[in-house]
Formats: sequence, structure tokens, C-alpha cells
Amino acid sequence: MSDVVTVAISPCPNDVVIFGGWILGLVGLPDARAAFAFEDVETLNEAALAGTFDVVKVSAAMAAPLAATYAVLPSGAAFGFGAGPKLVAPQGYSGRPRTVAVPGLRTTAATLLRAALAEDHGRDDLPVPDAAFLPVRYDEIVAAVHDGRAEAGLLIHETALAAADHGLRLVLDLGAWWQTRVPASPVPLGVILARKSLGGARIAAVGEVVRQSLLAARARPGAVASLARLLAREKNEAVITAHIEAYVGELSLAMGETGKLALAALEKLAQRGFFQADPPLPAPDQCC
Repeated sequence: MSDVVTVAISPCPNDVVIFGGWILGLVGLPDARAAFAFEDVETLNEAALAGTFDVVKVSAAMAAPLAATYAVLPSGAAFGFGAGPKLVAPQGYSGRPRTVAVPGLRTTAATLLRAALAEDHGRDDLPVPDAAFLPVRYDEIVAAVHDGRAEAGLLIHETALAAADHGLRLVLDLGAWWQTRVPASPVPLGVILARKSLGGARIAAVGEVVRQSLLAARARPGAVASLARLLAREKNEAVITAHIEAYVGELSLAMGETGKLALAALEKLAQRGFFQADPPLPAPDQCC
């Protein structure tokens, strides 16, 4: 068994807080060291498809497609209660956008938006149902909207809470949209996967270290908060704090049946054909 476990997460505040105790050496595996990498969420999705990392944070929409080779850890996930990705447009824009900048075609955000647009809302400001999704790295979506590459943008991570600061207005809160349709369930946004080839014992150990890492972050909030501020794309303290409060909770310690049911509800959306990846997702025996 290797004495190095590769771990890849995003630099968003909720991931940094959850893994902060591990990153800072407050907790760790007894028989292996961790080698951390930070990437945007769509790059992480693609890395998981390629089997690049032992432990990787992915969009919750990718949990089912990767189930043949990765196990979902019970800890480390991000769930939102009435909070989620935000569809935004420039102040003063009117009409129905035909192009939307999204943080990746395989993301949970894109899955939810495609499902929402398939409904008849009776609104004249939402994108057309067949709007083109322009994949843009999550921290460049604001620029894509302002420079005209897209007429609307889908914001995730802490920038979703700072739309007004960037001269953008909220068109649709997909967290609220989800809550009206699955009222008893939080919206699943991201999960932590561990490669099944690690073996059951190591997967369980990693899951426990992630849980202990979050507990360590709660015990020493100042140390982890400094790291979260350093890596965050938004530097407004109130925005960072609000983001962490929205997505790091008890389900991040242990998703339990509540989290599993939320993932199942999200998978149903994908199975109904709302989410079409481009390029298509490979078959499970081809992905890793």
C-alpha cells in the first residue's frame, strides 16, 4: 500500500475549511501522508474521470457516473438548505438569454439549471430552454458576462453571494428552486470520492480523517479561516463567512440518510435527460 495519498479539492472556502485540519497537519492518516492539489471543480470532475487522484472533490452530479470506480465518502460533502448556484445577468439586461456561462458542463450547477429551464415558469427573463451553455472556469464567469461572451452567468462558490458587488443581478436562485421541488431535502452540491482500489480499510480511514479535519477546524477556527481567506477568490470577509455557514454543516461531518436521499434525487434529474454532458460521459469501464 502506498505511503502517499493524493487528495484534490477546490480552493473554495467550504472545501478549505473541511480539509483545513488535514492540510495544516492537525490530523492525518497514521500510515500515509497526503499530497494536496487545488483545482476548479470542472477540472476535478475531469480528473476523477481520468482516475488522477486517490481522493477527489467532485460535483455531486458526478457521483453516480463515477460509482463504478469511486466510493462516496460519508464526510466532506457540501449541501445547501435553500442555497445554491445563482443565475445572474447584467444590470439593465432585458430579454431571454440564449447563452449562459456555466462553471462546467458536468457540474451540479449546470445539471440544476438545465432542469429548471425545462420547466414552464411563465417568465420572460429566464434563458430559453435550449440556451447554449458556455463552459468557463468558475472564477471567470463574471468576466464572461461583462465582456459579452455570454448573456447570463451561473455563479458558484463564494462569488454566488457577491453578484451585486460585480454589477450583476440575480435572475434565479437554484437552491431555492430545488427546495420548492424537493422540500425535505438539501441540494447536494459537491461530494468527496475515494478510489475503490484503495481498499475498504483505507477508504474508511480517509473518511474518518476528513471528519476529524472538520472537527479540528471548528476547534481552531482562526488558523483555518486564515487559509480560507488566502485561497478564496472573493476577499470580502462577510461573503466568505456566509459561504461557509451556508455549505459547511452537520451533513459535512456525516451525510447520513438525508444526504444519500438528496444524491438520489439529483440522480433522478440527470436520468430524466435534463443533463446532457458535452462531450458525453464515458461508460464506467472506460473512465478510469
